[in-house]
Amino acid sequence: MRVYHVFLPVALFGILNPSAFAQAPKPAVAAVPGPAGASGRPRPAGASGARRPAGATAAKPVAPGAKPVAKAVPPPPPEPPKEMTDEEKTIYSLGLSVSRSLKPFALSAAELELVRRALTDADAGKPAVDIEVWGPKIQGLAESRAVLVAQREKEKSAAYLATAAKEPGAVRTPSGLVYKELTPGTGPSPTASDTVKVHYRGTLIDGTEFDSSYKRNEPAQFPLNGVIPGWTEGVQRMKVGGKSLLICPSDLAYGDQGRPSIPGGAALIFEIELLEISGK
Repeated sequence: MRVYHVFLPVALFGILNPSAFAQAPKPAVAAVPGPAGASGRPRPAGASGARRPAGATAAKPVAPGAKPVAKAVPPPPPEPPKEMTDEEKTIYSLGLSVSRSLKPFALSAAELELVRRALTDADAGKPAVDIEVWGPKIQGLAESRAVLVAQREKEKSAAYLATAAKEPGAVRTPSGLVYKELTPGTGPSPTASDTVKVHYRGTLIDGTEFDSSYKRNEPAQFPLNGVIPGWTEGVQRMKVGGKSLLICPSDLAYGDQGRPSIPGGAALIFEIELLEISGK
């Protein structure tokens, strides 16, 4: 039997009405003889001659045969999550890897349920379809869904770029790059053929971080003409010691193909600190 693998792009929540009291019927009363010397005024039926202390409340009668109402008991607090073993963490990571490979398909909730069903059926040895017949169609589905994902990302990115370009200090270049200086530098500016050393952080427009030299605690060094076009253009505007923000549309980043954790068609945001230029 052939096994089909899906290879995807890699790099990836009253005020009560007083009149109601005026119109409410009065309780029925009966003439009950008072004790000797009492005035004999009528009292509500069932009342005793004894007065209740001020502020006391009469107990509500319980209907015959009625069961007493039990007080609601609050549920116990949830138990803290169990710490996973190293093997469990590895298996959990397997699930994360599967989720990452499914992301480019932009599956709906109903479609994800089909995937879960397939896992269960396969484990039971009772698949509902023949993998030999339908497996070859997976790559075609991946390609058609990738087009849809890229189009959606481009629409969201276009709106984000338009807003970002209106921010104080932001400049939109003819290529579509949005450039904003955060901290002025005092050194020289690089050319496209220079090698630069930088610290940087890369995020999607929703704030998801996909790369960071700060997290690795190690600056990156590379020739400026060997990176994405948005970097080649934007970093040349910087001076050593400065920090800038680059917002790159997808055609200045990874295009419709994307990378791991970067959808096709996505605009990317980079915060870059230029540390030095080799040879200068």
